[in-house]
Amino acid sequence: MAILSLHSHTFFFIILLPVILNLRHHLAVAGGCQYPPVIFNFGDSNSDTGGLAAGLGYAISLPNGRSFFRRSTGRLSDGRLVIDFLCQSLNTSLLNPYLDSLVGSNFQNGANFAIVGSSTLPRYVPFALNIQLMQFLHFKSRALELASTSDPLKGMMISESGFRNALYMIDIGQNDIADSFSKGLSYSRVIKLIPNVISEIKSAIKTLYDEGGRKFWVHNTGPLGCLPQKLSMVKRKVSDKHGCLASYNAAAKLFNEGLDHMCRELRTELREANIVYVDIYAIKYDLIANSTNYGFEKPLMACCGYGGPPYNYNVNITCSNGGSNSCAEGSRFISWDGIHYTETANTIVAMKVLSMQYSTPPTPFHFFCGG
Repeated sequence: MAILSLHSHTFFFIILLPVILNLRHHLAVAGGCQYPPVIFNFGDSNSDTGGLAAGLGYAISLPNGRSFFRRSTGRLSDGRLVIDFLCQSLNTSLLNPYLDSLVGSNFQNGANFAIVGSSTLPRYVPFALNIQLMQFLHFKSRALELASTSDPLKGMMISESGFRNALYMIDIGQNDIADSFSKGLSYSRVIKLIPNVISEIKSAIKTLYDEGGRKFWVHNTGPLGCLPQKLSMVKRKVSDKHGCLASYNAAAKLFNEGLDHMCRELRTELREANIVYVDIYAIKYDLIANSTNYGFEKPLMACCGYGGPPYNYNVNITCSNGGSNSCAEGSRFISWDGIHYTETANTIVAMKVLSMQYSTPPTPFHFFCGG
């Protein structure tokens, strides 16, 4: 036991400590954000800070949230998500889910519309991107209505300038691709759907622009083919050199190329907009490909799940459900539950996002500070 403890401390100081110090440096640089911006986020489980639990009463229990919050907050991770670190870098509070009725109408710093399982299509199925956009429009209308009255909640509402100067974050599309594969569609049929997904995201950005939004932060999708869930459920595997599903990753790359192209088009079309495209795929695939450099032992295995190696994922016994188990040290794993990342992995992803090396155009995140 002493040897394991010593190894654990050595691992922390050699691998994790530099990462944490680097992240703190980025947080300190952006900590000069004297006037944090209002933030509105649209997305899926990668950035859902409790929307599914609040909106549908879906139980997301421990061990989710065990490493930082010490309780479940509705996040599908053992701790913070990338969006949490980005919020902290701007010296603002973590985003409350729009559907959470127990936050005391505390949406002064924005709202999170992201919900687990969300996609862009079909448009009118909760909680598709279009539905999230409709929720935002309703929220904005009510906020401005209250702000113009003598209502006691007036001081808790976001002003017209708050909406205009807000940062609009979009992180969606993963489920459109993943769900298409899970329905048994061939690779060629999956990629034919990609332009429609891109079109929905483009339409959402244009709508937000028409509503006065000018600052946009767009994440591409990660390497789907490296998720333990996908690897465990696909019987006939054609893998790349790191053990990931080649077709899933190829589809993700095509989606990302289309998303990048769309952002370039919109920068020309929407002349007053600042649109930053972030290559999350490159960041996450690097974690897989060079996992040992980051101290991760089994990059394709979930910390929390059932079944043991190689993936520790069983669709019938998922993390936090009866019969599942979780690893002792989530910091050794990239994947938390077979789909979502551990806080340690999210820490590294956030650090790289804040480095500007993966952003087009290269933009410091504190560029979005209010003034």
